[in-house]
Amino acid sequence: MVTTTAVEEELLRLAGSVPDPELPVLTLEELGVLRAVHVRGADSVEVELTPTYTGCPAIEAMSVDIERVLHEHGVREVSVRTVLSPAWSTDDISDEGRRKLREFGIAPPRGGRSSGPVTVTLGPTRTVTSEPELEPVRCPHCGSGDTELLSRFSSTACKALRRCLSCREPFDHFKEL
Repeated sequence: MVTTTAVEEELLRLAGSVPDPELPVLTLEELGVLRAVHVRGADSVEVELTPTYTGCPAIEAMSVDIERVLHEHGVREVSVRTVLSPAWSTDDISDEGRRKLREFGIAPPRGGRSSGPVTVTLGPTRTVTSEPELEPVRCPHCGSGDTELLSRFSSTACKALRRCLSCREPFDHFKEL
């Protein structure tokens, strides 16, 4: 059994407060990519970080920002290790993170946390509220579930571009993984 010390918990809180470079409205803790911080010596720590997907270009910026924050708080040696297992999932986004995404105008992933696997269909791109297997992607502006997919990729690879058919506003949707 691995136990976490008070120092590691404080360092985890500090590292977790770093904003995501692609979605600065979220912290790394809220995004769920920060896995652990381990004290390795008097002035040395190792941070475990899981990217949202393998090859995510933001992982380098995240690592640099974590190192900077921990250096500012007296840690001399910081090593950030990329951990791919268990893989990151949109279930790892905190409830607070989902709320912030919505307020920022990005539809959060469908389903609640720990909702299980996401059904993937290759059918029409328009979300219909009567669709039994998936809840609709709700517009973060007006709340309507009457939305359509415009592009499978948006400003980042982990988001899709959608449009609300009620208020006509385009919006990003953080894709379910």
